[in-house]
Amino acid sequence: MFDDRDMARVEQVVRRVAAEQIMPRYGRLAAADVSEKSPGDLVTVADHAAERELTRELTALLPGSVVVGEEAVAADRGVLAQLEGDAPAWIIDPIDGTANFVDGSPRFTVLVALAHQGELLASWTYAPALGLVATARAGGGAWIDGERVRVRPTGPALKHLDVTVANPKWWSAEHRRGFHALARRGVSMAYYDTTGLDYLALARGGRGAIVVTWDNPWDHAAGLLLVAEAGGVARTASGTPFRLAGGNALPLVAGADAECTAAVLAAFADEPTPSRLTVGLPSPASRLSSTTTPAAR
Repeated sequence: MFDDRDMARVEQVVRRVAAEQIMPRYGRLAAADVSEKSPGDLVTVADHAAERELTRELTALLPGSVVVGEEAVAADRGVLAQLEGDAPAWIIDPIDGTANFVDGSPRFTVLVALAHQGELLASWTYAPALGLVATARAGGGAWIDGERVRVRPTGPALKHLDVTVANPKWWSAEHRRGFHALARRGVSMAYYDTTGLDYLALARGGRGAIVVTWDNPWDHAAGLLLVAEAGGVARTASGTPFRLAGGNALPLVAGADAECTAAVLAAFADEPTPSRLTVGLPSPASRLSSTTTPAAR
């Protein structure tokens, strides 16, 4: 059983690693401390150091568990296969919003989620420069700074719906058509800079929906469980739940309720809004035996 004491232990680990490996480098990075994994996709010495420490400490907390971290996958794509194995898997983004971190913006987070056989069990979103922490446990609700939060139901109406989307510079030609179709429905678009904080905004009722066009699990796992436990619904373009191991039909839409999610997906595909909605988020597993990405740039 992964209980409240375990949740607190993991939060302590996340806070400690951020305090020791991330914050001392915040605002103090040298040019040699920053590099690109691909054009526009930054990584720093803080990312690597934080992921190493989180990997060491989290696997010690849960013997037999494995880690799927952003930087480990960048070095070896085969690491993703662990999400389909029998071992509990920690999914880690050591710094979500690395570009912000490099620029000196406080809008970056540490994202950690625990999954087992494709089901999300728990998650932690920590913004160390903002002093903000969000946690979720399957069946245990969504919490931000110790306060339980809920989404703000919106229904299927799209006009003026506040939707967070990627900056247009990252849109593919196919997805550009979808975003333009969504705009024609009258939504109010805002561009996110770090998925961790934008999932948090949706979970606490500050946004109506998020539309993302990539499926790196470390960018979405923590936020998707947080939104689900706050009452929201997430679906891929095929109408199915997000698959942690990848291969999802995109976009992924997380909305404040099933009607909102279905309406946004239909608008993105330039189809009529569904009159009857069948999407819903199945309840994640709530128990686990202890023995047993272009992310925000």
